[in-house]
Amino acid sequence: MKKILSIDGGGIRGIIPALVLAEIEQKTGQPIADLFDLIIGTSTGGLLALGLGKRDATGKPQYSAKNLSALYEKRGEDIFSRSLWRRTPGYNIADEKYSHDGLETLLEEYFGNATLGQLKPHTVVTTYDLHQRDPLFLKSWSAPHQDIRIREAARATSAAPTYFEPLPLRVNDKKCALVDGGVFINNPAVSGYAEAHKIFPGEDLFLVSLGTGQMTREIPFKEAKDWGQAAWVMPLLSCMFDGVSDAADYQMQQIMPAGTYFRLQVNLGKKSDPLSANDDMDDTREQNIQDLKALAAHLISTRQNDLNAICTALA
Repeated sequence: MKKILSIDGGGIRGIIPALVLAEIEQKTGQPIADLFDLIIGTSTGGLLALGLGKRDATGKPQYSAKNLSALYEKRGEDIFSRSLWRRTPGYNIADEKYSHDGLETLLEEYFGNATLGQLKPHTVVTTYDLHQRDPLFLKSWSAPHQDIRIREAARATSAAPTYFEPLPLRVNDKKCALVDGGVFINNPAVSGYAEAHKIFPGEDLFLVSLGTGQMTREIPFKEAKDWGQAAWVMPLLSCMFDGVSDAADYQMQQIMPAGTYFRLQVNLGKKSDPLSANDDMDDTREQNIQDLKALAAHLISTRQNDLNAICTALA
């Protein structure tokens, strides 16, 4: 049986799946990269997929899930860093919200010049090419992609529109302009399933899909009915990311036999709930980080039976 891990996008909320994966590592005593045959991720899930698959000079996984959860807790403000100019009232709303400099510096620190071809296990991250107007799946085993640096793939999959500039990159002798794969596939579980059938023909499959928090914030009709193009931009992205994730989960439930597919997701709740966190992808405030960690702990606590079943299958 081949094991697949799929990780959703969600910005700073990536700390939730990172902590779930740290729990799996603790239960099994093995690194995530050695438990799965294929890891696929979108946006922040892509960062996790790439980090988990990177090997050190001895061939061992360089980063544990616990290491990567610390990235969100300690370095979130480096990712979503705004210059004084960008924080100035009246800053040009037509420009992206964040400079990519902080993100790229962090990615270089974590990944250096290592390439996709050096990743193990098989790893996929999703992105969208504005030039070709096509989805692009960057695959560690694909010859045209193997020399792409990991940090470039990480930058491409996390270039969320309105947050960061697209990444110009030559892929397979084509000039591309790459943005966050969440614009078409925030939950890449179905694509992970399809890829696994191609690279592991005839094998039984076991798939674990990790969310970054189910959005529950209501968009009132009385507000939305008067929104124009500018006002709809951020809520529309939110609806797209959330709707695509739920649709993929539904599809996987219909496709895979019982006991071979697990989706671990938690409601982000509302402010009035005992447990809740902001669903904004870029809220790096200490309080929100602690709220996200509390939700991850709640998810782990309430899904112990499923986690034990997952760990048994993986080990």
